Amino acid sequence: MMSRQDRDDRRIVVGVDGSPSSMAALRWAILQAELTGCTVEAVTAWRLPSRYGFAAVTDRARDFEGDARKILADALNEVNSVEPDVIIRSSVVEGHPAEVLVRAARRADMLVVGSRGHGGFTGALLGSVSQYCVHHAPCPVLVIRGTGWGGQ
Repeated sequence: MMSRQDRDDRRIVVGVDGSPSSMAALRWAILQAELTGCTVEAVTAWRLPSRYGFAAVTDRARDFEGDARKILADALNEVNSVEPDVIIRSSVVEGHPAEVLVRAARRADMLVVGSRGHGGFTGALLGSVSQYCVHHAPCPVLVIRGTGWGGQ
């Protein structure tokens, strides 16, 4: 029997942006966590678009962070019955998604990301975030392509 301490030491980090492929990544991470005794750390990153000037930072930052929190909460609500015994922690972090995920993956057993989230161009096999993670993460990276196990 795996103790709670063992689960706390073993983590699967998953990037969540609300896109279909990130939702598939979240479901996969939860199922894998049940099999391996890991916890899941669901991470959503946010940042101000480059077109916003310095003066708008304080007022607009709250909106972007709030939107990110809602995306993550909605995603977790959607998967709350996948494996009820899996411990899922969540965090919303300011920064570029790729850098946030690579930082979160330190000392993780695995990083799981969708192949294309919001903002990628549709012809790419891997989005820029997943490609960065594959090359820079300190742990194995699984890229979920499409919205589920059939690659749809």
